[in-house]
Amino acid sequence: MPRIVPNICGVCPSPHNLASTKALDDLYSVEPTPTAKLIRQLHFNAFFVEDHFIHFFFMSAPDFVLGPDADPADRNIVGLIKKVGPDVGGKVIDIRKRCREIIKLIASKPAHPEGGLPGGVSRGITSEEREWIKETADDTVQFTQVALDLFKDLVLGNQKYLDMMMNEAYKLQTYYMGLVDDNRKVNFYEGKIRVVDPKGKEYVTFDPRKYVDHMGEWVEPWTYIRLTHLRKLGWNGIIEGDGTSLYRVGPLARLNVAEGMATPLAQKEYEQMYEALGGKPSHHTLAFHWARLIETLQAAEDMQRIANDPLLTGKDLRNMNLKLKKVGIGCVEAARGTLIHHYETDDQGLITKVNLIVATQHNAAPICLSVKKAASEFIKNGEVKEGMLNRVEMAFRPYDPCLACATHALSGETPLEVIIRDRTGKAVKTLKSP
Repeated sequence: MPRIVPNICGVCPSPHNLASTKALDDLYSVEPTPTAKLIRQLHFNAFFVEDHFIHFFFMSAPDFVLGPDADPADRNIVGLIKKVGPDVGGKVIDIRKRCREIIKLIASKPAHPEGGLPGGVSRGITSEEREWIKETADDTVQFTQVALDLFKDLVLGNQKYLDMMMNEAYKLQTYYMGLVDDNRKVNFYEGKIRVVDPKGKEYVTFDPRKYVDHMGEWVEPWTYIRLTHLRKLGWNGIIEGDGTSLYRVGPLARLNVAEGMATPLAQKEYEQMYEALGGKPSHHTLAFHWARLIETLQAAEDMQRIANDPLLTGKDLRNMNLKLKKVGIGCVEAARGTLIHHYETDDQGLITKVNLIVATQHNAAPICLSVKKAASEFIKNGEVKEGMLNRVEMAFRPYDPCLACATHALSGETPLEVIIRDRTGKAVKTLKSP
């Protein structure tokens, strides 16, 4: 399974690989060795850095650096590099390349990693490899701080962009969900799932193995995605605020449910973000981008910790005390949010049932609401201009929806038709996928 599931999606293969590996740990009632756990966490942190950087610099930053009304031909990574300089662009490429080399070292290849065995990992780290991992971690911490300063200069230093971030069109009041450690700090690899309500009050904290008691899945005829909600509240429809049973996952959700970051530099940035946004929880969808960079800093700092841990180069790579119990559940925080793998087997350990709940399923209904609010705010009088459409895109871009993972369609096709209607319901434009 850890070799099969990374092929679901080329964007977030490492989370699938590690959620699958953790599900096998549970299935075989085995804990990974301390060295194996460090190697897995190193893999995951390297993934978080390279994935968050590609999302921020390639997908998000052009909206702020070049502006939402910029020509699409310029509002991209090439235009961004022209604006901020080739040094920044070159550093993004360099850091991502080196982090992907760490993933390749541990798991054979970064695109569809193969590392991960129940109770451990397939290879260790040498002393020579530790040295360049340290250098990569140090450079990543330094550059992530530069990226955060760049974002704050662009947004906090520009009233127009700050107003856009705080705009009601990009605000959605939901519950939030994410993994936290024993101190209720943000944790990507393990912990308990914590949920807070729209006012920030704890709703529930539970072991991921109990997810079926707390997450409900709902089917609507107009989507291939199963929509999730808080089971004990029941399905109350696609609404926000009082009465909603919807929750969001991902960078901002993780920061909203936690009581802080697990590393010191990220903690300072966390405090500054909430001070600027008016406190916790923040419902400002565009703040997902800010939270994403803060998480990148935590991942980089954690890479430093791991690189300096003597156990990283240990030789005890696998706990072989395997005891099949026929049900295994693994949970990690993918870059886009909470990811659950649930496997059941026969007496020989052959898979008989698989259930995956991916981040875009958790976010699917809130994405619909976000798009609706933005479209209602920015598309006026039946007029559909490029800048207006981009502002609507900006409502779902923070989630980075991974539709390849979330859709459930036996036909293998997802034919798409988008109908734009005016306030009377009259169709003014129809777009169809090829």
